[in-house]
Amino acid sequence: MNFPALNPVEGADRFPPTDPADWDDAMRAAAAALIATPRGEVRGPFVPLLRSPDLLDRTQKLGEFLRYRCGVEERLREFAICVIARLWSQPYEWRAHAPLAARAGVAQATLAALRDGRAAPDMPADERLILDFCTALDADRRIDDDLHTRTVAILGESGTIELVGLCGYYALLAMVMNVARTPYSGVAFEFPVDGSTGR
Repeated sequence: MNFPALNPVEGADRFPPTDPADWDDAMRAAAAALIATPRGEVRGPFVPLLRSPDLLDRTQKLGEFLRYRCGVEERLREFAICVIARLWSQPYEWRAHAPLAARAGVAQATLAALRDGRAAPDMPADERLILDFCTALDADRRIDDDLHTRTVAILGESGTIELVGLCGYYALLAMVMNVARTPYSGVAFEFPVDGSTGR
């Protein structure tokens, strides 16, 4: 398993929140559509994305499906998001989703191992599959036949494609936040994960 060293981006926020009074009509419409979802507010990656209201609107619609309605069960979905956050050294994404993964049933020891760039020796087979799939897709830009067969056996064809979507969507958000230097609370990748929630 080849994880990059943890290297969260530091520095001043390049795209801080803007005053809603200064938003144009497109920004107001995109923000209203986002606020109407379970996210409930403009925060995290959506603060910089608001600079392009059309991109924000299309991105959040994909994200709403992947986060709340896709067929990959919550435990595996949240773990996949944590793997992407770790691969991209994205602390906001990690702090938002590691507690959700833990609450969905991912062991703290599994998350601690992931944070440290390794696989927990006793993790469940389906979580190990998610780890293998996400890291292979990131490193190799493809999935070999054996891993594909094993993934379809557990997730089905629809779930396998939705897992690809999860990897791509959360990598996009990580890229946005790493470029924006989106601020995060607390210490990057601190452990154990607390009970806070993220969107």
